[in-house]
Amino acid sequence: MTTSTNLGELFDPTQDRGQLAFVGLDAHLTETACTYGELDDLANAVARGLTKRGYSQGDRIAILAANSVEFIAVILGIMRAGLVAVPINYRFPKELIQFVATDSGARLLFCDEDHAAAAPDGVERIGLTRSGAGSLADLLDHGPFVAFAPTANEPALILYTSGSTGRPKGVVLSHAAHLWTAQTRREREPLTSERVLIAAPLYHMNALALAFLALTSRATTVLLWQFSAIPYIRAIDRYRCTWLTAVPPMIAMMLRERETLTTADLSSVHVIRMGSAPVSESLLKQIRTLLPNARVMNAYGTTESGPVTFAPHPDGRPTPPPALGTAHPKVQLRLRDQAGAIGDKGVLEIKSPALMNQYHNRPELKAVFTADGYYVTGDVFHRDGDGFYSFVGRRDDMFVSGGENIYPGEVEAVLEHHPAVAHACVVPIDDDIKGQKPVAFVVLRAGTSPSEDDIKAHALDHAPAYQHPRRVWFVDALPLASTQKIDRSKLKAEAAARLHG
Repeated sequence: MTTSTNLGELFDPTQDRGQLAFVGLDAHLTETACTYGELDDLANAVARGLTKRGYSQGDRIAILAANSVEFIAVILGIMRAGLVAVPINYRFPKELIQFVATDSGARLLFCDEDHAAAAPDGVERIGLTRSGAGSLADLLDHGPFVAFAPTANEPALILYTSGSTGRPKGVVLSHAAHLWTAQTRREREPLTSERVLIAAPLYHMNALALAFLALTSRATTVLLWQFSAIPYIRAIDRYRCTWLTAVPPMIAMMLRERETLTTADLSSVHVIRMGSAPVSESLLKQIRTLLPNARVMNAYGTTESGPVTFAPHPDGRPTPPPALGTAHPKVQLRLRDQAGAIGDKGVLEIKSPALMNQYHNRPELKAVFTADGYYVTGDVFHRDGDGFYSFVGRRDDMFVSGGENIYPGEVEAVLEHHPAVAHACVVPIDDDIKGQKPVAFVVLRAGTSPSEDDIKAHALDHAPAYQHPRRVWFVDALPLASTQKIDRSKLKAEAAARLHG
């Protein structure tokens, strides 16, 4: 653990420099091992190289890449140099990647080979490998480095998250907020003796916050380039991983790989921290069969407020499924109903040192903070008599598909951009793997006759792949409820009937 105020210095570089920090695994399961000493040296070399090139405090430096040891070193080096790291979701289509780069004001992009074709125009690029022309070798300046000392709320990261407004929102996160997050989590979830497995993308809060926790705990982390069920199973078996973080679709996909599971030893796993979506009772039973030694923790967090929200009951009472826990002792929570009253059911509001500074370049979105400093999550919870919080649903129509938040209005706007589409409504249907997935009802413009595949292709070209509707049905009109708004409940029922009727 370090006393630095810079998020790029999460660990003491003088302590046991030979200890293994990361084992990176690429798509071929080729291993890249990195000790804490090597990681510290590489992060310093990145920081020195960026400083030598003349980047100034607060400049934005973007990263477009799959998970790797180099990704971790670069993000640490960016922050040590007093610059702001902007990991970009590589699942965005190129036009959204370009938007993020432009909106953030990125002056430099670190990009791996697999995502070079999607790299934004007009931004200098460095390859995220350690050799070859245009690679890290051209930037690294080896030697000691004195990290930038941030002031209060000095930004360290901007993470872009999709929202109902139709374009990604840049969540500005400070050094202080996420040092507090890592250190506070370490008090309750010390990973010091664990072998952690990360497969979720590092552009998401879930994986990035876990990587920070592992570093401040001086754990050893196995880092997959991305999630794929068979490599995930093999990594647990090969490296005897003990601590997993996952979302329900990841586990559901693991369960389908029966042949691989029969030859894998997963007995080392004793903790699974589940996030992004509630775990169904049926999936929980399957997890207990697959991983009988593992304790399943339901987790909750948002990019804007971080992963420190709930904790075990202070009296030691077991958390009843599907509750997430009681209020963390260092976090203030309250539930506000539609009438504005504070009570036991309503939209969750959070106040803690982990809250974001603001949305980048989005002054119109200040309403997400209350006058007394709470962040309004938009997620509805219920609190029982023992203080346990359970997730009820989204305040609006948002749903979660494979760990990704999907706002129907955002997808509808994309569909309605198609010249043949007059009106569209997107609703979720249940799915064994994704939890839920989007389908669409579309009213066509007169004289047009696109196919279902035409509409799907348009969505794939203009939005992240996870948002595209898996089925498209053409209708003469969309039903209206008594409020004169589209009757989404009726369309959900009709979608289910069309698929299963």
